Amino acid sequence: MNVTATNIAAAINSLDKNVTYDYPNPRTKTKINIVNVVMPEGPIIFRRCEPNKGESFDNKADESISVAAIWRLASSLKPNLPVNVDRVFGASYNSRSALEAMLVHTENYYICYPGRLEKIGEDTRVRNGHKHIIFCPDKPHRRGIFEVMEVNDMVVSEVDREVYFDSLLLSENPERDKVQIEIDRRHAQIQIMLIKAAESIGLKSWVAKNDHSIKYDSKRLIEMDSVIKDLSNTAALQGYPNAARAGELIDLMWLDSEGRKIPAIIEIEHSTGVTSGLTRMKGFMEEAPDLAHMTFIISAPDEIREQVLRKANAPQFKDMNIMFLPYSAVEDLFLLSRRNLKGIDNIKFLHTFLEAVT
Repeated sequence: MNVTATNIAAAINSLDKNVTYDYPNPRTKTKINIVNVVMPEGPIIFRRCEPNKGESFDNKADESISVAAIWRLASSLKPNLPVNVDRVFGASYNSRSALEAMLVHTENYYICYPGRLEKIGEDTRVRNGHKHIIFCPDKPHRRGIFEVMEVNDMVVSEVDREVYFDSLLLSENPERDKVQIEIDRRHAQIQIMLIKAAESIGLKSWVAKNDHSIKYDSKRLIEMDSVIKDLSNTAALQGYPNAARAGELIDLMWLDSEGRKIPAIIEIEHSTGVTSGLTRMKGFMEEAPDLAHMTFIISAPDEIREQVLRKANAPQFKDMNIMFLPYSAVEDLFLLSRRNLKGIDNIKFLHTFLEAVT
């Protein structure tokens, strides 16, 4: 069964809101109180405090776990398979541990510590595992407590954060700067992960005209089945005579299967030079102003997040409501998409990986 945000929200809503809940880490003394769960998909409103420090819930502000965050966790869960919540959120979401703590107090979620495979050179060893949660729909425990499930026979493989594509071929002119070659390679890796993720959830992609000749899996990107060949023939752009030309150099666009909607416009920026990508997207928006369903996205390395947010908040770009998609989230999105996800809302799924910049 596919876990949805509605499943998670309903499970947490079933918990008694008149009691406090512990974190599964015994070193964490903070307590959680559930204030409200907005059905059907969230957000989840809660408070937390440390009674040992004399704190009280009464003078603590409400905190919120967004619908997008709930969907992101839901999309990663499969029956009887361990999930590392820190990994799902890239260890960047402030309320991820509170969401985990509330969820494991519901009947069908457990804490577990599967072994992990560690590969060093030719040597592979099983090491003590990190904390995971596991969804067990057929093994409920008592509501309101958390339990640890023994999984002594279970080992998980830590996915390498560097996703390599051995068949990715770039033009490597020996006269080109080696640093620029590596930047171009990483740019293409992110582009391909986004194309494949879109394909897995029923979307097509437009690839920047100057990237059509990049080869992956013995094909040029323009030859991939899920890549559209001519932006000017896209149904969504009919009636906007200059939009295709304005958008032809944008790194990536996601389109629905009929080309009538463009849910995502994505610029991939490997350095702090974000302004050129923002300017391209702004020009496209001005040529197709009535396509209100578009989401404008900057995808960039996690470590330049602050620079992206600062530049995207410049006055000339404020009306675009830019979203940030870190490279780590692209990798998570790609890895999840390889599970052949079915029955999900592809736009909601994408938005679970995005961060608002305003």
